Amino acid sequence: MDLSASLPAIGVDEFFAAELRVGRILRAEPFPKARNPAYKLLIDFGPLGRKQSSAQITALYAPGDLVGRLVVAVVNFPPRQIADFRSEVLVLGASDADGHIVLLHPEREVPLGARIQ
Repeated sequence: MDLSASLPAIGVDEFFAAELRVGRILRAEPFPKARNPAYKLLIDFGPLGRKQSSAQITALYAPGDLVGRLVVAVVNFPPRQIADFRSEVLVLGASDADGHIVLLHPEREVPLGARIQ
């Protein structure tokens, strides 16, 4: 079944309005106040600075496995307040067959803050 026919079309300018950037996780810790199991992440985006995010990725990742990992995130969404935490970026992932989030990341080292194109 081809689902692409039912998806709304967007223009290339709309796509490029989203700032998708590469960052490196500096810190990951449990977020017990989140409604769904999540971690608090501190991510270094190089010249864009350090940003924090809440990510529901506890099923496949332990905090110690996340530190040092490159990730892709949207950095120009408005911040969201989640319990007592301000999530500044949206870390991107795809759902596996069980509905668990698998993080998106570059296959090789790239500069922190690199734009996804």
